[in-house]
Amino acid sequence: MGDLLLVRHGETEWSRSGQHTSWTDLPLTRHGEEQAKSLAPLLTDRTYALALASPLGRAIRTAELAGLSGVVPDPDLHEWDYGGYEGVTTVDIHRARPGWDLWTDGVPPGPEGHPGESPEQIGARADRVLARLEPALAEGDVILVAHAHFLRVLTARRLGLPPAEGRLFQLATATVSRLSTEHDRPVIAEWNGRP
Repeated sequence: MGDLLLVRHGETEWSRSGQHTSWTDLPLTRHGEEQAKSLAPLLTDRTYALALASPLGRAIRTAELAGLSGVVPDPDLHEWDYGGYEGVTTVDIHRARPGWDLWTDGVPPGPEGHPGESPEQIGARADRVLARLEPALAEGDVILVAHAHFLRVLTARRLGLPPAEGRLFQLATATVSRLSTEHDRPVIAEWNGRP
């Protein structure tokens, strides 16, 4: 059984400022590009049975700069749809909704085409991804390049936890995390790795 490597994209203006970013396809900052390039030593000496990325530019560009080839865009790796909270910081949300928590309270609907998603909906997407990865993991390592909240939910689901338990796994920009197995059970082998 191979390992599942999770790569969060490099810094964008909104990841730096703490604004919720799902469908707004911001480019990497100059620093984000340097972060992505710095991941190459952690990623390019491996072979992958499968390499997937979110279709958003910040994930695709991170994969390119990190030296990954043959990466296939997968729409299920898209970030959480933050609905009406797209571009809004948690601090600003708390001004209107003290005590609000993404993991338990969800988000209000946004503009047309962006109704927002619940942790359970993200969990269902993560479960679809994990089911599709199983045959590839039987052949070797798999790498996913995507976004913080989605990868946190995917990690929770891989470990057999409810989607909202993704709240337990803080994930920094331009990091590599590795999910492996021990005694045939999924485990976190590395988290937030950087060169």
